Amino acid sequence: MRKTLEDLYYGNITPNEQQMTPGSELKRAMDRVTKYENQLMERLKETEQDVLTKLIRSQHEIDSITALENFILGFRLGVRLIAECMDENDGDIRTGGE
Repeated sequence: MRKTLEDLYYGNITPNEQQMTPGSELKRAMDRVTKYENQLMERLKETEQDVLTKLIRSQHEIDSITALENFILGFRLGVRLIAECMDENDGDIRTGGE
C-alpha cells in the first residue's frame, strides 16, 4: 500500500496512460480512423480541412471529458464497494446482523 501511495504522490501513477497492444481490436480501430481521416483530408480543400480538424479536436475534447467522468464514477463505485465491505454490521445472517 505504501508503494502505491508513494507512486501517487510522485506522479508515477497515470491511469489514463496506457500502452496499445499491437494487433488488438483497439489498435485496429485506431488504424482505421487514421486511414480514413487521411483519405478524407486528401480530398478536402484547405478551408474544409480546417473544419474537419476542428471537428476532430472537439470530439477528442468530448472523449477526454467522458473518460474523466467515467474514471471518477468508477473510482467512487470502487470506494463505495470497499466501504460496504468494511461494514461489520451489514446484515450477515451468520452473525445475527440486521
